[in-house]
Amino acid sequence: MNKNTKNNLIGQPILSQVISHIPKGIINEAVKKHNANYYYKKIPVRVHLVSLLYGVLSFCNGLREICEGMLACQGKISHLGLEKAPARSTLSDANNKRSYIVFETIYFSLVKHYISFISDSRLKGLSIRNLKIIDSTTIQLFSEILKGVGRNPKDGSRKKGGIKVHALMDAFSGITEFLRITAAKEHDKKFLHHIELKSNSWIVFDKGYIFFKQFIKWTEQKIWFVTRMKSNAVFHVTKVLQDNTKKKNPKGVLKEEYITINCINGNSLKLRRIVFKADDNKVYVFMTNNFTLPATQIARIYKYRWMIELLFKQIKQNFPLKYFWGESADAIKMQVYSVLIGQLLMVVIRKIAQTKKSFANMITVVRLHLMSYVNLIEFIKDTYKAWNKAHPPELNLLLF
Repeated sequence: MNKNTKNNLIGQPILSQVISHIPKGIINEAVKKHNANYYYKKIPVRVHLVSLLYGVLSFCNGLREICEGMLACQGKISHLGLEKAPARSTLSDANNKRSYIVFETIYFSLVKHYISFISDSRLKGLSIRNLKIIDSTTIQLFSEILKGVGRNPKDGSRKKGGIKVHALMDAFSGITEFLRITAAKEHDKKFLHHIELKSNSWIVFDKGYIFFKQFIKWTEQKIWFVTRMKSNAVFHVTKVLQDNTKKKNPKGVLKEEYITINCINGNSLKLRRIVFKADDNKVYVFMTNNFTLPATQIARIYKYRWMIELLFKQIKQNFPLKYFWGESADAIKMQVYSVLIGQLLMVVIRKIAQTKKSFANMITVVRLHLMSYVNLIEFIKDTYKAWNKAHPPELNLLLF
């Protein structure tokens, strides 16, 4: 290879550029905090993380695909800080013996590091500044991994279990700030015990999280929630603020009233009930413990709940969560956190590039060129221009 060819290939492959957005201090601090290299020394945490991120970004469905794929990149993985591709048995042992906690720590350290950078100052139509969204998504697993989870199929087919990922998302950044992984059978409302919110925070969720005992605590702490009311809810109307139900073809707020709900422990909860008719003529009944924000704003807050469903869809469609790289609880949780780390890094890179490409299009292009030598940010901004800059026609002639 002549001098010109060599100079054009100086740089880092795309995967290396993606990983460079993880500050070294974050990995080192997580390793030190959990002594994560002590109990399994064959593969350090950084090598372990890089290997799993290769699997995440290249959409590998198994450890064999990860290891054999990295083996094919043997001449390039030195840029990733690896001497050689890990053996399948070594990576499998690391997945099953190392605690997932170190990956969890790395993820939340990255969230803390980048949250202000990727956050927008406000959401369209909202006057509030601190909105959180909670929801859960179920990932199916066979019962050999989580025994006893799931129902027996009526058609006699193989019984499936599953895990449930409960997530708290910041609406202004679109990033998961807190999550909990449980068996699929755990009720959603138990997640409320594990989240911590600051005073004057707003939180929105669906009817699966209705838990009046928790609502009383939030009201005392000045934490405001918005959710939909169940059709069988029992309540007492104390004051009607507005009633537009008798108007001809009403839209928007149909009714707004103050209500009281008696809880099981004898306490009563004062809430605001809002009946809202959307543009598609669907009628929604919201309830909130905030009595000052306009009713139209309450309806808009609930509308933003769809953001977390889009996040779950984005993660499931663009990253490998259909097949797991290990059967232990640690291995499964480790893969989930590796996916979240990969997703967060791509959100950061997309923000830096200021591209109009969809997330799915961006991740597909990155996946196809994971070990290509081309400037990542320029490549995302203008794929053809960046590629031609890194591989000019005269260079292609020299290679042949």
